[in-house]
Amino acid sequence: MVTQPLHILLADDDEADRLLFTDALEQLEIKTIVRTVNNGVELMALLHKKNYPLPHLLFLDLNMPSKSGLQCLKEIRADTKLKEIFVAIYSTSETEKDVTETFLNGANIYITKPNDFNDLKQVLEKAVTQTQMHEDPPFNKKNFYLKI
Repeated sequence: MVTQPLHILLADDDEADRLLFTDALEQLEIKTIVRTVNNGVELMALLHKKNYPLPHLLFLDLNMPSKSGLQCLKEIRADTKLKEIFVAIYSTSETEKDVTETFLNGANIYITKPNDFNDLKQVLEKAVTQTQMHEDPPFNKKNFYLKI
């Protein structure tokens, strides 16, 4: 049985985080096509690009210059073309305010960026698994914050 690769998009302004992210995904036994963008402005331009295949899963950093991840999340959920994208918040922030605000604005899961590469691989694998299991946001805050 041939399965289609999972299209993953990462929006993160930190180059080192983008490299670790792509390296971790490459080491998983999951077929993926990964694309990265440097900021929220670039993300939204790409998502609105004509004939661009929308990602199955978007990892969205909260703290980006020009346009924050929260601003992007709100735009995505307000756009009928984009609102079905599975959005994983991918941030260094662990504040209750950020977790609650992204939950209330329609993110599917919240991930705090791990400091350890093996933990990163593990959390990415869990996020991909959740993407494949959930068609709709979980609407259950205790399942929203994905931890290792």
